[in-house]
Amino acid sequence: MSPGKKTQFYQSLWCEEGGCHTDSIELIGEEPFLIRIEDEPYSVVMRTPGDELLHAAGFCLGEGIVDSIDDIKTIGYDKDLDSNVVDIWLTPERRKKIPHLLKRKSYVSQTSCGICGKKLIEDLNQILTPAKNGFEVELSRVFDCINKLSKNQKYYQRTRGSHAALIFDHNLEVISFAEDVGRHNALDKAIGKAFVSKTLSNASLLVLSSRISYELVQKAARAHLPIMISNSRPTALAAQMGQNLNMTLAFPGKDALIIVCGENRIKRV
Repeated sequence: MSPGKKTQFYQSLWCEEGGCHTDSIELIGEEPFLIRIEDEPYSVVMRTPGDELLHAAGFCLGEGIVDSIDDIKTIGYDKDLDSNVVDIWLTPERRKKIPHLLKRKSYVSQTSCGICGKKLIEDLNQILTPAKNGFEVELSRVFDCINKLSKNQKYYQRTRGSHAALIFDHNLEVISFAEDVGRHNALDKAIGKAFVSKTLSNASLLVLSSRISYELVQKAARAHLPIMISNSRPTALAAQMGQNLNMTLAFPGKDALIIVCGENRIKRV
């Protein structure tokens, strides 16, 4: 068994008004994790590798699959010792109590042997196209865009419990904004507004309140957004996907913009 990495190091470009320098940053690991129940795919979640058996047990309790640890007959990695796949077998008594839950799968695997990070990226790349070059933005204006995110948020100021997504066109005019309790929902809503209003083709820069995960890179790539700016570091998988898709991923540091990939779109004066 070859467990995934909890963190990975990436070379990044740190830019501020006085100039730029390269430095290494540590990014949190992110890989898909397949939970199979009674030899059937039940759910795939994205997680940081480690504690897979405990993760699966806690997931099953939360889903109502089990009420007690004694409801689990066996739990372990799949026969090929893939650390991204865990098999759970329930006691006959427990199976009789939850047939409706076992039919309610939150994910159906597309492959008979499960799913792994490499396979996931290969599948996603079939529906994603690399971002085009040509659009560039000055460093100072990136910070202006970042500052506009909080100014548009109204629920976060009152609740401290929401995420937001702000989309700009090539002139850095706001196309759409959305706020939601879920970071994925906020981005879906912002993209949806631009999509329905037929302004999505002008979308050039995205600012997010949350970290950039692979799902958010996928959503942005489908919307043909070349630049993603987040208030925190992307995951290692997101950085890899962004690089493969010729996208620009960056986040603000102390008095600097830290560019993980696609530095060609950021103009440093």
